[in-house]
Amino acid sequence: MDIAFLLNGESVTLHDVDPTRTTLDWLRDSQGLTGTKEGCNEGDCGACTIMVADSDGAKAVNACILFLGQLNGKSLTTIEGLAQGDQLHPVQDAMVEKHGSQCGFCTPGITMSLAAAHLNDDRNHDDVLAGNLCRCTGYAPIIRAAEDAAQTPVPEGFDPTPGSLPEAADHADIARPETSEALAHALMTSPHATLIAGATDVGLWATKALRDLNPVIFLNGVKDLKDVKIGDKDIRIGAGVTLEFLRKVIAPLHPHFAEMLRRFASVQVRNVATIGGNIANGSPIGDTPPALIALDATLHLRRGNDRRAIPLEQFFIDYGKQDRQPGEFVEAVSFPRQPDRLRVYKLSKRFDQDISAVLGAFNLSVQDGAITDARIVFGGMAGIPKRASHVETALIGKDWSEATVRAALPAFEKDFTPMSDMRASASYRMRTAQNMLLRYWHEDQGHSTSVLEVQS
Repeated sequence: MDIAFLLNGESVTLHDVDPTRTTLDWLRDSQGLTGTKEGCNEGDCGACTIMVADSDGAKAVNACILFLGQLNGKSLTTIEGLAQGDQLHPVQDAMVEKHGSQCGFCTPGITMSLAAAHLNDDRNHDDVLAGNLCRCTGYAPIIRAAEDAAQTPVPEGFDPTPGSLPEAADHADIARPETSEALAHALMTSPHATLIAGATDVGLWATKALRDLNPVIFLNGVKDLKDVKIGDKDIRIGAGVTLEFLRKVIAPLHPHFAEMLRRFASVQVRNVATIGGNIANGSPIGDTPPALIALDATLHLRRGNDRRAIPLEQFFIDYGKQDRQPGEFVEAVSFPRQPDRLRVYKLSKRFDQDISAVLGAFNLSVQDGAITDARIVFGGMAGIPKRASHVETALIGKDWSEATVRAALPAFEKDFTPMSDMRASASYRMRTAQNMLLRYWHEDQGHSTSVLEVQS
């Protein structure tokens, strides 16, 4: 495979390289750029954070699960390329002045995350750093450094995409489609190819499971899969839309959904992870399917010239089994425009960057004090994202009251037989799922569900 991109402002063309070699390995082993560190090697710790830019702007991403094939036609900036000559970047300078580093292992990744935020004028530093772990300093001096650097403008001449981006290299051995038409053709030719969009899941197949992913098809260049269309009657989200972009788009329409996405992994992951990937991998603890099913979402699939649309909930057949044929791919997901009654509750051991033990999505319609419709969906309670159909039946047609909600709670045991694992016991999952419905009712009535407020 041939790849062309910019590395710290210099043009690089690689010939006949493995497209699934990680950017981290290439930087350290082939280029001697060892400022980018290897920590977890699975996209959690942030020690390998780099900045990748294209026509959509510059973003912080994890180099350990970013394949070289994803860099084609882009610009890559590492910690070595942040300073301009002897002049430190404002974030580097502030990290020194505010004593934001001790052992220094995590510091390059933290600096790159803050440099991307500085460039994009993102001052929500707690969220920005949720994907960067530090065991030495605590975060107070790092946050002070971030706040100090935010007062300084982006240095003149600092541009992660100087001049024009390189022409994307072409090679017959690798599929890099730029349209869904070309993708459909490539998949008909190679129906069992590994599809790689953000690689936030597939990347671990290479770094942890040591699997050979070839042949592969990279999806990040398929522009028409990145469209979001907000119409009068429905909203259609292309499969290639990143979760960070979706979070910003969906916030005015369904803010609870957007708030849940703020806790989805980290900024580095959300910058490349796609909605199509989160659906297509079929995980029973994927965070977006329950919310989308609660919104009555439709999944749009394509195989060659044939397209079909199915209710999203029907896509998930059993654990590890989805309704997708060889050569078929997720093209988009859509759902009706509707009043916002969606609430999404994510339960995990950590607030930030953690896998859900239970995720509940609730969308009830109430007219004249009675429940006219209910869509209640859970992740982490079964082998697939699953609706609580018995609970819904117990609610529909009844008065919208605490008594109705409590009377419906036993129906949870008809819908789910959760498992016990390292994240939660079966009994804990059942109790918390029931409590989420109670929380939905209390919040709908304007009651506080904050532990701090209740205790005060």
